[in-house]
Amino acid sequence: MSIIIGILGIILTLGLAYLLSNDKKGVNFRAIVIMFALQVTITIVMFKTVVGLKIVEVVSNFVTQVLTYGYEGINFVTGGLVPADTSVFFINVLMLIIFTSTILSILTHIKILPLAIKYIGGAISKITGLSKVVTFNSVNSIFFGQSESLLAIKAHLDKMNDNKLFIVSTSAMASVSASIMGAYMSMIPAQFVLVAMILNAFSALIIATIVAPIQSGEDEEINLKEVSQSKSIFEAISVGAIDGGRVALIVAAMLVAYVGLMALINAAFSGLIGLSLTEILGYVFAPIAFIMGIPYSEILTAGSIMGIKLATNEFVAMLEFQQLIPDLGERTVGIVSTFLVSFANFSSIGIISGSIQAINGEKAGVVAKFGLKMLLAATLASILTATTVGLFL
Repeated sequence: MSIIIGILGIILTLGLAYLLSNDKKGVNFRAIVIMFALQVTITIVMFKTVVGLKIVEVVSNFVTQVLTYGYEGINFVTGGLVPADTSVFFINVLMLIIFTSTILSILTHIKILPLAIKYIGGAISKITGLSKVVTFNSVNSIFFGQSESLLAIKAHLDKMNDNKLFIVSTSAMASVSASIMGAYMSMIPAQFVLVAMILNAFSALIIATIVAPIQSGEDEEINLKEVSQSKSIFEAISVGAIDGGRVALIVAAMLVAYVGLMALINAAFSGLIGLSLTEILGYVFAPIAFIMGIPYSEILTAGSIMGIKLATNEFVAMLEFQQLIPDLGERTVGIVSTFLVSFANFSSIGIISGSIQAINGEKAGVVAKFGLKMLLAATLASILTATTVGLFL
């Protein structure tokens, strides 16, 4: 029954995207079908085949092993501050971002990541007929943050129409940065982080190109020089470490604010109406959780976590969800975990608009106008990814 509900959920998600479309006759249904077929194939391989399960296990173990080397640096700096049997979120989770950001910066400088992104994006463009810049940005968003992925295509922003700008902005919002992958894996199951990072690239393109269709454009050339500005391996290490430290501090500051405000608002709502904001969000998002394939008995819990993620950010939601995982079923854990792995929340509207403003002031005004629609599209992308995963759990 949950599979039937999940299929219905996918149809409803795509249907809502179609209703939001600003050019229903221009939708590239061929590209949509191809990308959804790729999504389903990847999900089946990752969760339903021996080879796929082994790949996920190997990749997860490899990432975990690499992260242990990052803890060597953390322990050197903070040694003795945290007892062996306890965990401090800033030290044990957020400081890992510095290490993973450094690794990412090195791989970018030596052109391993840029070349992989260029050719994977080019292959997707060729089989779907979509713009090279759009597909490059979508794949690029798997590895880099919202600001960084947009910087890589700054030379193309001037020539972008509103629809193409909407697609690249939605891709940035619906993705996550590989630099914080390790932090996510310390809170939710690693396999769902991995699958969400891949599938979100396709989901964002599917939803965004339905909402804002584009025609196959000119033969756009991607300049890899825009991806990395470092002039030496040592500069790449320094830039990666500094950027990672900045992200860790920003996330820490946002968590202090959002977790504190959530506690305050929950207390205020409970005192006034006897229901916390978290409980209210559970009721609001419960129908969405249900059509995603989550069992009826757990839709209120799942809905509250989904609502917290949209209202605050994915870290706040993951911290709440981490405590609930032992008491929830496998399907619920998988669907909600996958849904949480994206930047789709209200604060991202300002982040993306600000990033565009720093690159191209004229285009920033356009992004600000469709901010809420972009958030809705990115959220639909997260729903599409999570529902697809749920079909195979």
